[in-house]
Amino acid sequence: MRNTIQWLWTTAKGHRLQITLNALLGLFSVGISLLTVSVMHQAIDIAAGARQGSLILMVSLMGALILTEFAISITKVWIRNILGVKAQNTMQQHMLSHLLRAEWQGRERYHSGDITNRLEQDVQTVVTFLTETLPNTLSVLTMFIGAFLYLFTMDRMLALITVAILPIFILLSKIYVGKMRALTHRVRESDSQIQSVLQETLQHRMMIKTLESDKLMIHRLDRCQQTLRGHVRHRTRFSIFSNFVLNGGFALSYLIAFLWSTLRLYHHTLTFGAMTAFLQLVYRIQNPARELTRLAPAFVGVLTAAERLMLLETIPEEVQGISHPLQPPCGIRLTHLTYTYPPTASSEPTTPVISDLTFHFAPGTSTAIMGATGTGKSTLLRLLLALLKPDSGSVTLYDATGSYEASPLLRCNIVYVPQGNTLMSGTIRDNLLLARPEATDAELREVLLTACAEFVFDLPRQMDTPTTEGGGGLSEGQAQRIAIARALLRSGSIMLFDEATSALDPATEQRLLQNILANNKRTVIFITHRHAVVDYCDAVLTL
Repeated sequence: MRNTIQWLWTTAKGHRLQITLNALLGLFSVGISLLTVSVMHQAIDIAAGARQGSLILMVSLMGALILTEFAISITKVWIRNILGVKAQNTMQQHMLSHLLRAEWQGRERYHSGDITNRLEQDVQTVVTFLTETLPNTLSVLTMFIGAFLYLFTMDRMLALITVAILPIFILLSKIYVGKMRALTHRVRESDSQIQSVLQETLQHRMMIKTLESDKLMIHRLDRCQQTLRGHVRHRTRFSIFSNFVLNGGFALSYLIAFLWSTLRLYHHTLTFGAMTAFLQLVYRIQNPARELTRLAPAFVGVLTAAERLMLLETIPEEVQGISHPLQPPCGIRLTHLTYTYPPTASSEPTTPVISDLTFHFAPGTSTAIMGATGTGKSTLLRLLLALLKPDSGSVTLYDATGSYEASPLLRCNIVYVPQGNTLMSGTIRDNLLLARPEATDAELREVLLTACAEFVFDLPRQMDTPTTEGGGGLSEGQAQRIAIARALLRSGSIMLFDEATSALDPATEQRLLQNILANNKRTVIFITHRHAVVDYCDAVLTL
């Protein structure tokens, strides 16, 4: 808990403006509220003839105070909607930036749906707590202390009776927080599981339709939802019981205060205006106390959310620094390279995927990497890209000036085209500019022609043609060629193709290979099962 609170404190430093504004508005609102009690007290006594004064002045002051409170409420809404959204966006950007800089895990620890759930729900919980709940807690405490002191000056005994429930609240809070923390963890984990099922179902809905597995996926979702409902019911029962005990104490305390003030009014030791003030002050003492009881679930919620976000931040980041471009053409040496994927929590230790591999990709040559499924072809590419670190041996990039062990800082020298459809929603131009945002139209046209994607210029909107998620609206072969064109915009002198021509017809594939291998300025590596590609290569590495 100490680490979590420290993390929240550090995070709060980035939202000082909103926290300060909300705290000041809360304190100002407390002052207005207590002043309203005083004005009401005096107005009722003047109306009842218990004191002298201007009733019109008191009513005017009352109206001004109500308008001021209304203005404060509007200002709070404005701050919440404007600065609150900005604070949430800033934190999401921070978390996403860390995840993009983090090491590639090989076997990802968290489901993408779970991560999305954390970036949305948990970030919102943390930001709301820091920017609204904490400042409001300051005003709640101020209201409690101010109302207690005001009531204490009028009747010491009544003030002490009113706060008699607090020691009970303090004793129960530790038990309550511990129990609620465990229950909230289960609720959030179940919610993440639902998000994961929804995301995978939508992502693979075509496969699900063709397998006629829609009922199975709905049943899987229903099981996750039933688990969530069970955890929510358990947490709700505990929360209702806790609130019943605490609110019963508050109700008893208010009843005693009401009885005490009516007895004093009956014995003429208290004016009607003072009795009204008594009850108003008791309410202003008990209402903050109730708010403090509501703070416990909020505190539990933010602890859970913070812990889930802190776990994402524990993923180590890659080496950060200035990229190191090499002089083309570059070569790659593999020396006694061995790599084994780490076992998951539910699996046994695995055997090496790549074992004692030595090979030389000479500068300006083209090589085909072949082998049966599961022999480590894609894993080798990840080692070349420094996404994975070898267990032993080395991957070395070199040029005329020297040799360097593969690292994220050398990734700028590599042009990578992954297998499958990797286009994103947007326009064709948007997808191309991911590789080099400053590229000109002439450069975009050149890479499209090199990638045999001239079909783009026959489209009504050409490069501004919109595509949906996964390149929707284009064929697999068209999407593949645009992905190749995007990669060609990068200036790296090493090209890695992972089954990147699998969706092309033989004639288009032949033209594309001829364009890519037209000169020897780049070192080209193909992962392929197609012998047509092998015919264009200088060497073959079979795993």
